[in-house]
Amino acid sequence: MNWKNKLTSRKFWMAVAAFITPLLLSFGLSESTVTQIVAIIMAGADVLAYIIAEGMVDAANKDTTTSIGLPVDSVAEQIFK
Repeated sequence: MNWKNKLTSRKFWMAVAAFITPLLLSFGLSESTVTQIVAIIMAGADVLAYIIAEGMVDAANKDTTTSIGLPVDSVAEQIFK
């Protein structure tokens, strides 16, 4: 499993939030608390994706292309599409 791709995937983080939401509600947490927890999860996912993307861009700056053959300018576009 390629964890770098998983951790930068919006689909993965939406699946995590979709799993956590009913679980927290079933434990009796209020909707506002669950909303805050899910917001924290999604914000953390954004930060993690940004850090990984910046690391890939920094690594790619050694050359004009990345290790996967993409131009440096298109790395972020490929990660967040």
